[in-house]
Parts: sequence; C-alpha cells; structure tokens
Amino acid sequence: MNIDFHTHVKISKKTKFLPEYFQEMIKEAKLAGLDAIALTEHFNTINFMDVYDYLDDNFPYQEDYYLVEDVKIFPGIEVDVKETGHILLIGQRESILSIFEELRPHLDRTNFIPFADLMDLAESYDVIKIGGHPFRPNTPLTQHDPNQLKRLDALDLNGKDLHSIGIEKNQENVYCFAEKLGIPVVAGSDTHQFLQYSSVLNILEYDCSTISELKTAIQNKAYSIQISSDLHLRVRSASLTKKLIKNLLESEDKLIVG
Repeated sequence: MNIDFHTHVKISKKTKFLPEYFQEMIKEAKLAGLDAIALTEHFNTINFMDVYDYLDDNFPYQEDYYLVEDVKIFPGIEVDVKETGHILLIGQRESILSIFEELRPHLDRTNFIPFADLMDLAESYDVIKIGGHPFRPNTPLTQHDPNQLKRLDALDLNGKDLHSIGIEKNQENVYCFAEKLGIPVVAGSDTHQFLQYSSVLNILEYDCSTISELKTAIQNKAYSIQISSDLHLRVRSASLTKKLIKNLLESEDKLIVG
C-alpha cells in the first residue's frame, strides 16, 4: 500500500475549504500512485471543521478511514507547539475531532500548547504521533528535550524540506536524529497542491485499514520510502502553482468582503 503521512487539501490556512479543489486533489493522488493519505490539515486553519463536515456528508467512513475515489483518507491534524515545531497526529475520526476541540484554546500563536502537554493529550487517544519537518529552519524540533521527543512514533522525512534543504543533507539530518532518539522515519510530501503528490511516499509491505495496523507497520518498519527522481520539479511546480492559486483566492475573498 502506497501512503503519504503528511498532506493537506486546503491551499493555505487563510483560504476556505473548496469541495471542488478537494475532489481534484484526491483524483490526482490516485493518479500519482497513492492508495492512502493521512489528511493532516493545520489545526488553526480557518474553518477546520468544514473539511470533516464535507467528508461526513459525502463519503463513507469505514474502519478508520474515509474512502474517496478509491483512496483511503485517514483523519489527522497538524499542531503547532509553544516551543516551536509542528506535530502530526493521525487517528480515528472521533479521536482527531476530540483533540481539535481540546486544542481550541490554543489556536492562537500566543497560546500554543506546550509539547509535553500535547504528548499527554495525544497519548490519551490511539493516535500516531509524527514530528513534522524536524529540520525546517523556522519550525525545527531539535531544540526539544530528547526525552520528550522519544514519545513520538516517528519523524517526518518531508518532501518540501528534501527540496529546500537538499535530498542528501536532509536525509542525513533526519535519519541521524531519529537514530539518536530510537524512533523510525516516515515520509510525508507536505502536499497543498497535487503536483507535489508522490514526491516522496511510503510503500507498506501490506494493506492497512486501521490506525492500529498503521502504527504496527511503522513500529516494525514494514515499509520502504521512495523519493521521486523528479522531486525537485514536483515540489517547485507545486509551490509556484500554490502561490498563484492562493493569491487568486485571497484576492477574491477581499473583493467579496469589500
């Protein structure tokens, strides 16, 4: 099963959720060779619940995933922590929505939840905890207490960072850091625009339909990571397209408000 553990279906935090854009994204995910994605939308994106309201109204939810265009969509959320850094949580729909409700007091950057408190919250649910893009210059994880970082289930080998930092350098940084912590590495494209799908992905040795199965596969390292030979082209093209779409949507919103 080909799965991407870090994806978004909104072009940016400040733009509204568009069903048409979502449908195009999932169709392209399938065409890019993905069988499953973790939908790790930012916890402080505007109208976070619009995404799940739309999914609940239009697609079946079975075992621990929504089935859309024959692609399994596992619910998730990307959370900013007080000390700087982003943590991906992937779990059952009820778990992710409950976590979001508990994070409502922490949506503003002046009151982000401390890392240890987020781990306590996450560990009260059956979720997968992944340290997002640990070497990204503006949101690193390297400054955190190693004993707290060991509570994560994996680190994110991030498509965007493989492009911006460099494939060899970023791999070396992430794998060495993960080895020191004694936790695995999983791949996440960090897609906001579909051209970025499959820039990097995980190839699981068997099909998974539940969070428990996914977590076991990660713990047992029953997967390999594939980095696309055209990763730089995919990420750069997606970034340029994302910027254009984002500017157009934000301009339209300003006109409507005006």
